[in-house]
Amino acid sequence: MRNDISDLLTFISQDDLWFGRLQEVVAEHLMPALEEFDLDYDDLPEVLGEPWPGVLWGCGFEDFLSRQYEDGNIVDLYLKRRGWNEPAANREYFGALRDTPVSLYEVSEVKPGTSMVLKDLVGDAKPVTVLEGSATQSLKQWDRIVVRVISENDVHVISGALLAFSREAVALLLDGLSTVLNADKNDKLSLASNQILKCAPIFTSAWLFTALPRALSKELPEFTNADGEDIMFHDLRFPFETGVRQKEVSLCLSELNCFAADGARCWTWLAPHGSKAPRENDGLVLDSQTDGRTVLGHIELKGKSLLINVNSSARADRVRHLVMKAAGQYLKQPLTTIRTVEQMMAEEQDELDLEDADEIPPEIARQIVREHMDRHYRETLDAPIPALGGKSPNQAVRSKEGRVKVVEWLKKLENNSAMHQNEAIEEYDFGWMWAELGLQEYRK
Repeated sequence: MRNDISDLLTFISQDDLWFGRLQEVVAEHLMPALEEFDLDYDDLPEVLGEPWPGVLWGCGFEDFLSRQYEDGNIVDLYLKRRGWNEPAANREYFGALRDTPVSLYEVSEVKPGTSMVLKDLVGDAKPVTVLEGSATQSLKQWDRIVVRVISENDVHVISGALLAFSREAVALLLDGLSTVLNADKNDKLSLASNQILKCAPIFTSAWLFTALPRALSKELPEFTNADGEDIMFHDLRFPFETGVRQKEVSLCLSELNCFAADGARCWTWLAPHGSKAPRENDGLVLDSQTDGRTVLGHIELKGKSLLINVNSSARADRVRHLVMKAAGQYLKQPLTTIRTVEQMMAEEQDELDLEDADEIPPEIARQIVREHMDRHYRETLDAPIPALGGKSPNQAVRSKEGRVKVVEWLKKLENNSAMHQNEAIEEYDFGWMWAELGLQEYRK
């Protein structure tokens, strides 16, 4: 069978010296993270699920095959003693594993079940087309993976141990490689094969140190708004004083420059022009923009009440003060309902369950999503983006450094969309944004 390593594994397990060395190398890959999180290898199936324990062990095993000891290399020894019993394809594959370093690759041009293009992000290798049937079924455009790319009979394939890297894991890996190799962390890494071969455990550790906290934590990520305030949804209802009409309240609210009319009885509360850019945050930022300004809340006159929706306690206090100052003579003190993110999600799920019987036809839903995303991203091109240093994409592309950041930002948008469970979002074409920003050449 092609690339069958069973006889090689048997050979290693029957030699106490080489088997001990294999265990030591696997420990180099796994133990720093396992000790940090007080876990044993046997805990990994429950924590990470299958097939990750086997894949992680494979990372250590492939590294072991490349190790040179005073008395030689295990692949050389095996081929010398048992190579006559192996097919030519296996002998070539073992030799390639011995000489090929693991590296971090960016995925593009995915053809499910057939091939993909891999660009080396830390080594000095050129982009290559890899023939691959299984992994290409799940990988998406701009995914980052750690694997060995092996040349076989004028084509390229990947080894068995593949780890998909999150953005957080990529950052941790690059930081670790820069530290170990004493490289400037602001410079782009371009390492030779012999340098990367020595750093293989760092790749596995970076993946584990980011995957284990997520797996061990059952809590939702932290949510904040653009001002860095914890998300807590507030619904304020201001009852009218006796005899007050909507027109009287409306005239007062229209005098507020920060309230932009959104119909006869609705307003959008907007941050001032030129206000500070949204803060960087380790959690998830819930933020919407219109005309380059952050949306702070929504206001509506309904019946004999003024209704206001905001997403933090601080914003609730601010808008209460604004409204009472402008129209306090017409309004009673507000009644406030407060809901957490978890409660909102539960309510939305209940609503979705009730709507299942009247589900929107897929083609209509796809059109609605596409139009919504078109509008949203059209506005985003002129909105300040934290990842771009507070500049809008249209501003950032004017400099060389800014273009690099915008390309990474676009890749992240496209990658997140491709992994979405909603088919309409997954299929959304970001090509127009690359063209609009003049960055088509970087999408290849």
